[in-house]
Amino acid sequence: MYYLFLDESGDHGLNDLDPNFPVFILCGVLVYDADYTKIRDSINIIKNKLWGNKEVIFHSRDIRKCNKEFQILFDIDVKSDFYNSLNDIISGGNYVVFASAINKQDYIHHYGKLGNDVYETALSFIIERAVFYLDDIIEDKKSLQVVIEKRGKKEDKKLNEHCQRILARGTGYVSSQRLQTLNLKFNFRSKSLNINGLQLADLIAYPIARYVIDKKRANPAFDLIQKKIYNKMGKQYGLKIFP
Repeated sequence: MYYLFLDESGDHGLNDLDPNFPVFILCGVLVYDADYTKIRDSINIIKNKLWGNKEVIFHSRDIRKCNKEFQILFDIDVKSDFYNSLNDIISGGNYVVFASAINKQDYIHHYGKLGNDVYETALSFIIERAVFYLDDIIEDKKSLQVVIEKRGKKEDKKLNEHCQRILARGTGYVSSQRLQTLNLKFNFRSKSLNINGLQLADLIAYPIARYVIDKKRANPAFDLIQKKIYNKMGKQYGLKIFP
């Protein structure tokens, strides 16, 4: 069993564009179930060490702003310990990253504001590249479970309809039959369930967004992540920037 945990950075809407953050990023973390157990337990060790329990939910923005439970990061020693431990997991964990970046201004220029939902477009790209990666793994039987964080009743209904279309019709480059061989399933999970795989995807999404916005800007977090992005024949194939 492989899991593909998905989370996003940036607003998927096309009406109000933020000039300081003009992209939408959907980030996927693909991990084999046994490797995920190790990553999940390692994250829980950090939570237990610093908060005394594993109930705290890692959220990129709250961590960066030292909000809510992360006010403890105002203590420089605690902050250093936290980031060192987290960076060890991010750099040492056995997983592969797939990300799709939508440049919203260019998207509007090409397709207008009434074009396809950017989340759905990004999801199709990630599914395709994850399938290409799994095709290269020499195993007789593989199954893929896509885990998506719930966003709201209306949004989840619309996205679930898109997921069902993917299962029924495939994507532009992957047939429905090919997806059936992977026993592909989509699961929507609430943030309150505290799924560490979704939290890892959230932590990885923001540095990728900053990289897409300005590749020349210093981005040490992305430097850790970059080697995890699916690479094929020397090409960073796991990061799709569209259009």
